[in-house]
Amino acid sequence: MQQKVNDLRSALELLRSMPGQLVSTKVEVDPEAELSGVYRYVGAGGTVKRPTKEGPAMMFENVKGHPGARVVIGLMASRRRVAALLGTEMENLGKKLWECVDSPLPPVFEEGPAPCQEVVHLASEEGFDLNRLVPAPTNTPQDAGPYITLGMCYAAHPDTGRWDVTIHRLCIQSRDTLSIFFTPGARHIGAMAERAEQLGRALPISISIGVDPAIAISSCFEPPTTPLGYDELSVAGALRGEPVRLCRCVSVDCRAIAPAEYVIEGEVLPHVRIQEDQNRRTGYAMPEFPGYTGPASSECWCIKVKAVTHRKNPIMQTCIGPSEEHVSMAGIPTEASIYGMVERAMPGRLQNVYCASAGGGKYMAVMQFRKLSASDEGRQRQAALLAFSAFSELKHVFLVDEDVDCFDMNDVLWAMNTRFQGDRDIVTIPGVRCHPLDPSNDPAYSPSIRDHGIACKTIFDCTVPFTLKERFVRAAFMETDPSRWLDGAK
Repeated sequence: MQQKVNDLRSALELLRSMPGQLVSTKVEVDPEAELSGVYRYVGAGGTVKRPTKEGPAMMFENVKGHPGARVVIGLMASRRRVAALLGTEMENLGKKLWECVDSPLPPVFEEGPAPCQEVVHLASEEGFDLNRLVPAPTNTPQDAGPYITLGMCYAAHPDTGRWDVTIHRLCIQSRDTLSIFFTPGARHIGAMAERAEQLGRALPISISIGVDPAIAISSCFEPPTTPLGYDELSVAGALRGEPVRLCRCVSVDCRAIAPAEYVIEGEVLPHVRIQEDQNRRTGYAMPEFPGYTGPASSECWCIKVKAVTHRKNPIMQTCIGPSEEHVSMAGIPTEASIYGMVERAMPGRLQNVYCASAGGGKYMAVMQFRKLSASDEGRQRQAALLAFSAFSELKHVFLVDEDVDCFDMNDVLWAMNTRFQGDRDIVTIPGVRCHPLDPSNDPAYSPSIRDHGIACKTIFDCTVPFTLKERFVRAAFMETDPSRWLDGAK
């Protein structure tokens, strides 16, 4: 029977029981670029500059400047690990998340002391300093500052009181301030902050760090799958079959994830904007999922921190921006969103979806489509259009038949080489708003692009026309059980 996972520590215990999935080191590491530099070689993967690879998660138990604290990285930087942590098979992750979106289990609020509040530091106390209390690493020497990359930001809408959780780019700016970057129109807490600002109010917020991976994955759902007012913690509850436990914050009128390792409490200030790299003036923020270092923003909002609470001997959780960990967190909810949208429109046709590593989990999807009759010809392209509407940041869709493994990019490229003709199987949709972090989405790259962030979305239809399917049957091998020959083999 698999170990029960309901927080970061139980997740790590599960990984310790799986050979080669977690390594620990007591060698001192500097959180200033060195920690990420080490993990780049150990297991970052994703769109990180080569050489990199898929490897184990890594625990650093001796972090320079932070006695008693530990930092774990790469917990979800493997689809195999994510499947184990969520108790399902790798190919079913998207489908399972969609089922949970459809059957949410809301979080529960509990009074009384919470595990995340075993130690409390109030910002009003002498000596309070985020830089000392939170071992937030930098990814590269060019980063604007120490970043909290896996903070679950939780807040309630000023008008409706409905809660929402998202992950944002958070940079430590001073002893008691953080900058938070809101992608325009993309995240619900950004909309909450804008509404609070209109009302002339601060927005109370909690940032929970070091949580159950089910929470981290669920927090990455976006509209239209989870519209404003849908609390993604309900997806995590459905995944676990028990609600996420919340506690009352100690310094602001907000709630936090009770079993978190760290919680930062504060308020998003109205009418205050921060230059993200004000302390280092590098011109850069941090490496983002496309594999490039993003520019520092001059329009970050400001969080005034009121308190930091944490468990005894806390574990800081972090990730490398372009790593396979981001692919897991962004890509699997995207797979779920696409699958659900298409399944509702044309049941039984879409067999599976994979948001491949090369797209950082956001830019690229492979859709495995089954044509059941001649009338299904063309529906595969309709499914791709639905995918674009379900996930606006998607740029490229590859369509393949049911006999192609959508999770194996070699098999996908095989289909492209034998079932695709560029003059008839490419469908382009120019002039569509996509993602601002893609550097090619810019007028300087192509005169067809009118504004930064606009792209040409493209469908690569690598499916066989239904009337020609008999000419494209893959070589059939004898079905065997190889264990008879492999068991005991040298």
